Amino acid sequence: MQKPFIYIALFSILLTSCGKDQDPFLIQNHNIGNLTDSTQVKDLKTVFEKDSVADYIGKDEFTRNINTIEIYDKDGSVLLSISPQKRADSTTVINSVRILDSRYKTEKGISTMSTFKDIQNAYEISKIDNLINSIVVSVKEINASFTIDKKELPSNLRFDRSITIEASQIPDNAKVKYFFIHWN
Repeated sequence: MQKPFIYIALFSILLTSCGKDQDPFLIQNHNIGNLTDSTQVKDLKTVFEKDSVADYIGKDEFTRNINTIEIYDKDGSVLLSISPQKRADSTTVINSVRILDSRYKTEKGISTMSTFKDIQNAYEISKIDNLINSIVVSVKEINASFTIDKKELPSNLRFDRSITIEASQIPDNAKVKYFFIHWN
């Protein structure tokens, strides 16, 4: 009578002990490592317990109500820049995450070390925005925006913001400067 219970208990322990740890640098649709789209600001120090969490609350006239929280590794290198939905609210969730460290990679291997060709080969590009000093390549599939410095573009595309830039005009070797993951 007790043997089935023992077997069930041993099987349960085996299943729970074989669980795979979350890769702290893997970017997926609803999480970046242990950071999820439902993580509250008050929980960031727990999520990044081995790293340093530095938040900045500025005056409204300069920050436009944005409270950016930066995450640094133990060596002092910036990993992520996090923007909460609401300023100065510890219970709010994350709105967007700016990926700054090259160790963070999407499931298809895209990181800040990637090129435009890498992005194009891995994902369908949904939009390209022409800004003052950069272009932003949007990928709806993973809610990401990849920023490429205009210095990476041919000179005829660098100075006119009114030009519509097509994917075919962007050099394959144009490097990603950083990128954002948007959750809301």
